[in-house]
Amino acid sequence: MDAHIEDIARCEGQTVTLKGWLHNRRSSGKIHFLTLRDGTGFIQAVMSKQTVGEEAFTRADHLGQETSVVVQGVVRADTRAPGGYEIDVTSLEVVGESHDYPITPKEHGVDYLMDRRHLWIRTPRQHAILRVRHEIIDAVRDFFNGRGFILADTPIFTPAACEGTTTLFPVQYFEDTTAYLTQSGQLYNEANAMALGRVYCFGPTFRAEKSKTRRHLTEFWMVEPEMAYATLDDVMELGEALIVAIVERVLERRRTELETLERDVSRLEAVKAPFPRMSYDEAVEILKKEGLPFEWGGDFGGTDETVLSQRFDRPLLVHRFPSAIKAFYMKPDPARPELALGVDFLAPEGYGEVIGGGERLADLDLLLQRIKEHDLPQEAFEWYLDLRRYGTVPHAGFGMGIERTVAWICGLEHIRETVPYPRMLYRLYP
Repeated sequence: MDAHIEDIARCEGQTVTLKGWLHNRRSSGKIHFLTLRDGTGFIQAVMSKQTVGEEAFTRADHLGQETSVVVQGVVRADTRAPGGYEIDVTSLEVVGESHDYPITPKEHGVDYLMDRRHLWIRTPRQHAILRVRHEIIDAVRDFFNGRGFILADTPIFTPAACEGTTTLFPVQYFEDTTAYLTQSGQLYNEANAMALGRVYCFGPTFRAEKSKTRRHLTEFWMVEPEMAYATLDDVMELGEALIVAIVERVLERRRTELETLERDVSRLEAVKAPFPRMSYDEAVEILKKEGLPFEWGGDFGGTDETVLSQRFDRPLLVHRFPSAIKAFYMKPDPARPELALGVDFLAPEGYGEVIGGGERLADLDLLLQRIKEHDLPQEAFEWYLDLRRYGTVPHAGFGMGIERTVAWICGLEHIRETVPYPRMLYRLYP
């Protein structure tokens, strides 16, 4: 019967057919030890000359790394084997030969591997990362679907920007129109929330920042929930519950992958509610005490976020930033209008902001004023202003970057490994 490696424990003692690729091979006299992969995992297949015969055994002598094969054999429990099982091979069929495979078990430079990303993703480490990514995305969808949120996706082509066009990619939209690749679905999401109550969008977003840090991609995936009749406190509670649910799900279902990545799971097991919370004012005081040259009114850099978050073993919520450094649609704090009712979730271990959001500005006159202050074209936002003209309500939401979340949960040094084909300042191939 056909089987997948991830299900092999259910097949002990049975003859199975595995369809996959040869990841590695070593020989010991009359036995070949073949490491096979099939996309669901890796397993050792033991091929003895006595069982398969001289001809088949000799043919297997010359199989190159990543040759595609169909292997038949009997599943046997072996405590010494990774995963606890091996296959005793009875027959092997070559589907597609592979010669001089460019990614060998030796060390390769990052640029070399990135140029061959389409092949690099076949390795155990990248395989593990992408399976954790899948689990995180699955957990996100289940979380919102289970809480009555409606998926209402927003356009990727947009006529105007959420926060000005300085960090947007312009696109020729037919003959005489310039569109932009979206940097957030939020404004459209607010309209969706006015129709459907609780919504989320989930898709690719694009930022044309010329940034080369280990935390930045120019194309990344973001989930953005938006809620009608909601406040900053609702955002903080929802974001906290989402992160707890994701971490619990990965710990429950992807332990094997975390082991492959040598992730310290005790760090993830500490991620429990409630998360610590502090105001921007309190954060500034901490940074000053730590000797950082930070002045009130500035936005946090990577070092600032790391210094703040390393004091805790779970994400830190920093709220009420200066309005001047936040987007035009953020609601001012009625008690201190110079502050915005926004929050950033800073992941522990120096992974930076994974969630940013807050309460939206529901007052029409104030929103008009903010659009003028930010020198944005009012005509491009008339539809957005309609949301305040026709039944405005307090509403709030946030965005969570999938890649930064994957980097943190997997314990990765650089965000480029969190997506199959990363797009960065100097990386558009493959």
